[in-house]
Formats: sequence, structure tokens, C-alpha cells
Amino acid sequence: MPQVITGVVSSDKADKSIVVSAARRQTHPIYRKQYKTLTKYMAHDQANEAKVGDLVRITACRPTSARKRFKLTKILERAGAAFVESDATADLPEEQKSEVRNLKPAEEKPGTKTEPITPKTNSKKEKIE
Repeated sequence: MPQVITGVVSSDKADKSIVVSAARRQTHPIYRKQYKTLTKYMAHDQANEAKVGDLVRITACRPTSARKRFKLTKILERAGAAFVESDATADLPEEQKSEVRNLKPAEEKPGTKTEPITPKTNSKKEKIE
């Protein structure tokens, strides 16, 4: 059974090649603290279909080049395509949904203007004795 890895495409600049970053959690042997490690794998993408940010599945195969030991099996999720409507607007009519999407950020409250801070100067002259 070949090794199967799921990760995010971090680079697609080379022709028919992608770099996939796979994160995993490890526990420090002495301190028992968990931390993330990131491993990069080069994979063969025959059709140049994967783009940066895509969630992909790669599978181990025979060496394709000096550094490529994996091939692209499936694109699980496209970058930016995973828009899910929030539960807060799910039950609203369409007119109200468009109003929610077009909301502008709240204006500043009166009296909370921020003015540039000027350095304080000592107006009294000190006498040197």
C-alpha cells in the first residue's frame, strides 16, 4: 500500500511539479509539549491543474526526478472555493442577506477622535546655579 499524504500546495511555479506542505503534530520526548512540524514534498502534477492554496492528496510512486517521489492523486478543495454561508444569515430572506453582505464598518463615535500626540516641552526655563 503506497504512502498517502494530504497537504496544501505551497508552490506551483515549476512545470508539471508542485510543492505540498503537510503539517503534523509531534510531542517533545522530554518536555511533552506538542508542536507542529511542516514537511514539504515535491509531487508530479501532469496536467498542471493544482494551484497555490489547494488542498490535495498525493501518493508515493517511483521516482519521477531527483527530488520528486510523489504524484498528485486528487484535488480535495480548491483555494478560496470553500465559502459556506454562515448560520446567522441562513434563515434570512434574500433582501436581508444582501444588506448583511453590504454592511460598512461602524463609524467612529463622537469625542473619540485620535489626534497626533505632540511631545511636551518645558516652558519654564531652569536656572543653572
